[in-house]
Amino acid sequence: MTSAEISTGSRASESKGSVVISVDAMGGDRGPSAVVAGIAQSAEKNPEIRFIVHGPKAELERLIARRDGLAERCDIRDAAGVVTMEDKPSQVLRKGEGTSMWSAVESVRKGEATVAVSCGNTGALMALSMLRLRKLPGVNRPAIACLWPSRNPQGFNVMLDVGADIRADAQDLLTYALMGASYARNGLGLARPRVGLLNVGTEEHKGRAELKQAHELIGQNAEEGNFDYVGFVEGGDLPSARVDVIVTDGFTGNIALKTGEGTAKLVGDFLKEAFGNSVMSKFAALLAMTSLKRLQKRIDPRRVNGGVFLGLNGTVVKSHGSADETGISAAIKLAFQLGKSGFHERLAARVAHSITPEHAGATGKKHAEHKGTS
Repeated sequence: MTSAEISTGSRASESKGSVVISVDAMGGDRGPSAVVAGIAQSAEKNPEIRFIVHGPKAELERLIARRDGLAERCDIRDAAGVVTMEDKPSQVLRKGEGTSMWSAVESVRKGEATVAVSCGNTGALMALSMLRLRKLPGVNRPAIACLWPSRNPQGFNVMLDVGADIRADAQDLLTYALMGASYARNGLGLARPRVGLLNVGTEEHKGRAELKQAHELIGQNAEEGNFDYVGFVEGGDLPSARVDVIVTDGFTGNIALKTGEGTAKLVGDFLKEAFGNSVMSKFAALLAMTSLKRLQKRIDPRRVNGGVFLGLNGTVVKSHGSADETGISAAIKLAFQLGKSGFHERLAARVAHSITPEHAGATGKKHAEHKGTS
């Protein structure tokens, strides 16, 4: 990196009233044109965002120059290498320096940007983020949190982990509860989120040993963590108004997430088939067009595009690999909201106060912390 690039990056991060987002332009299935289109869409909607864009400089300059006024809000970092969806995380850790993904995460590590956004390989992105940003003290396993459409007034529930690590012991699940509650406060504006632990039933005697232990730990720490614990929840509660944050291990969470996305697509396809079946059904679809568009907007996965890596010394938003400009813009919007709220600092403070070596045994020791700081 040149001294000029470092200088421009520092100026971007110090721009008064702005939030700097570091964007990996090369990770998505649709290429850098879709990423730049998403950046342009976000820039048009929010004048407070500035960008550090990572990828082949000549190509990015050409794409950005096509968008009126965008070049003045973007610093381009030349990164010729690309992490593909087929690359193994171990390979990327050894040979990933010089890629757009590595460069995007590095901008957050150096404090040039507040949040990194990438559409790239999830495993590689998590591995790189852990390597370059490191875990927060007291966090054993980071988690990926996603937003799940729900009946709640805010329109979404938070679920974690959805794939960062297939394992999670009782202490990890407590950490997820604390981090998820902090995310709900800062991302959804909930003063005191309701947290539930995903299980095969709501009865206290059900579930694996680590779930029963986590059930006790989370309940003991609810007051200190500034959330309400509703106990065990089931799969049917994921979109319900009973809970705001659903805690589970990455294996279960990832299966639930992919099942939900597949089901939403199936229902959408069935509706198209049903309304296109005859002349009368097409007429009915025309009459119901306003309601159908409202439904489509409500369940459109592009609007909630972006899983957040929690538990690291920096915030990273993982966008869907197949995201179009609308999806990428949604991921950037989420990144901006978290950056604007000071989410990372609040999350780090919450973990530092609540997850300590002395606390690992669930002693119930209270730490002085003002409510609402995370």
